[in-house]
Amino acid sequence: MTSRPQFSVRSRAQIDALLARQHVGRLAFTYRDRVDIEPIHYVFAGGWIYVRTEPGTKLATVSHNPWVALEVDEVRGLFDWESAVVRGRLEVLRDDQHASAQLRYQEGLAALRTLVPETLTENDPTPARRVLCGLFVDEAEGRRAEPAGSVSA
Repeated sequence: MTSRPQFSVRSRAQIDALLARQHVGRLAFTYRDRVDIEPIHYVFAGGWIYVRTEPGTKLATVSHNPWVALEVDEVRGLFDWESAVVRGRLEVLRDDQHASAQLRYQEGLAALRTLVPETLTENDPTPARRVLCGLFVDEAEGRRAEPAGSVSA
């Protein structure tokens, strides 16, 4: 008899750990009857997902419906993976607003610079991506698959 893989639900702490380990996810957003999914790099810090993007269709679409989902995966094999989906409201962060908004912008910029230190400097490798956004993780769910015979962490 072949052993079957085990599937389990992840705790919020396990989801947060996955979000912190990874830096590329897929952002899903909708407008009217259209759903789009785009890969995006991010940093998870203090319960927030920070991303950067360039002005354009995605931001115009999200301005009409700011509720988004982000999926992040860590795949080691066919039955050896973790996945998380987080949902929340994507907010454009600006440096020119009231003190609390400026603080969130600075926190987001500092977080993104842990991944790409040149973010929003003259040496920025992706200078067109000049818009910072934050997603407070309102909802999170995660799953894990483990090969047969493995010990759950």
